[in-house]
Amino acid sequence: MFFRSIRTKLTAWYSLVVSVTLISFGLTAYYSTSNTLSENLDRSLKNEVKWLNEILAKKFPRKHTPPARRPQEVKPGETKPEEEELEPTDEIWNQIYEHTLLNPKKQFIQITDTRGRKLYKSSSLGKDSLYYAEVPFNHILLVSTSEFKDVSLRLAVTQNERMKIYVAYPLEDLNEVLDNLFSNFLILAPIAIFLSIGLGWFLANKSLKPVDEMSKTARDITAQNLNQTIPHSGVNDELGRLALTFNEMIARLRSSFDQIKQFSIDASHELRTPLTIMRGEMELALHSEKSPQEYRRVIASNLEETIRMSAIVENLLTLSKADLGRVEIQHEVVPLHEVIRDLYEDGEVLAEKKNIKVTLENVDEVNVPGDKVRIRQLLLNLIDNAIKYTPENGSVSLSLKHLNGMATVSVCDTGIGIPTQEIPKIFDRFYRVDKARSRAMGGSGLGLSIAKWIVDAHGGKIEVRSEIHRGSTFTVYLPANLLTSAR
Repeated sequence: MFFRSIRTKLTAWYSLVVSVTLISFGLTAYYSTSNTLSENLDRSLKNEVKWLNEILAKKFPRKHTPPARRPQEVKPGETKPEEEELEPTDEIWNQIYEHTLLNPKKQFIQITDTRGRKLYKSSSLGKDSLYYAEVPFNHILLVSTSEFKDVSLRLAVTQNERMKIYVAYPLEDLNEVLDNLFSNFLILAPIAIFLSIGLGWFLANKSLKPVDEMSKTARDITAQNLNQTIPHSGVNDELGRLALTFNEMIARLRSSFDQIKQFSIDASHELRTPLTIMRGEMELALHSEKSPQEYRRVIASNLEETIRMSAIVENLLTLSKADLGRVEIQHEVVPLHEVIRDLYEDGEVLAEKKNIKVTLENVDEVNVPGDKVRIRQLLLNLIDNAIKYTPENGSVSLSLKHLNGMATVSVCDTGIGIPTQEIPKIFDRFYRVDKARSRAMGGSGLGLSIAKWIVDAHGGKIEVRSEIHRGSTFTVYLPANLLTSAR
């Protein structure tokens, strides 16, 4: 459990990053320092050799040498004249000696003639000598050698037609600097890594502390205390947005729980009323003898209440299936103008009892993709509601238009109207503006909820405009498939 915690993982990743960075930096610094020191040493040795070569080339005198004879001109019994030896002057050696005094004591300088005879060597060499055989004329050769007292040297050597010049410096100083750098890194790197682990653990604790507090608060929130929220620091960072997201989720849960509670209460109330009526009538019928007509009246009343309960249960089942996504919507071309004309005739029949005038104002021939049965159910619910909530001798009008690629169906009535503040709630299940009047009219408070679901399932929308005592207009917008002609 410890190794699976985010705190441990953050600390491990932080320490790993620091360790890799330190190692990379250490290796880079080591090799960079090594290259810099080697380059500086080589540059110094080359400059030293070049300077000695220039001084000696200008100031080293030569005795007069007679013209050399050709080999065939040497007479029998004569010996070949030896080449004239170079003779240094005190002025030149004093100048070189003073120069060597100003340079590090570990620097070795040796000058020989072409035959290997030593013309000069620094006191640091003692009785030892420097030697390197193959050197191109007037080239400076840089080599590393360990032939001198088992000490590694960096040697610069050049040769001209008169002499060889050697300048060497032991590599132990350079290696000592690199060894010290490496030793310091071996000491400081573990300390830095341990400090990074401690600092990483501290930062992880500091950063994740608000998350722990959120977890504890969220663990304490139940269905009974959904009013409790996650503490929010007010800072718009990742944790602040996480807290806001949790609070929004809790608010949605609270709203859902409230809706479920209200739904349960409303459903119980809706079903309890017809059951109470049925029970009372049946008890009265059983307590005393009734005539056949009275029994028929009781049975008819019970049948009416049973039909009402069946409708409520059927609507609840439809909405429940819709919530679970188990209602299949057929996809076919629906001639909406034909559906409107059929519903207009049905509306006239429904409105006849209340002497309500139903008119068909405008019908464009429009096809819409969707489920014909569900679309008919949607529009029939709207027409039925308009007739229910319109007083006698009122009017209901229907229209179908094709506007901007949408089939627009309007159902307008001259009914009791809906208060403006109530309009956003009318599509909630079991919600009714006037519960007593709606129940008396046979409504269950589910028709508009089903209508809203059908519209949403077809990718449309529904709008409501209403004025108290002047009527309401429900407008449905559905994506149109084809406009053929207008009448």
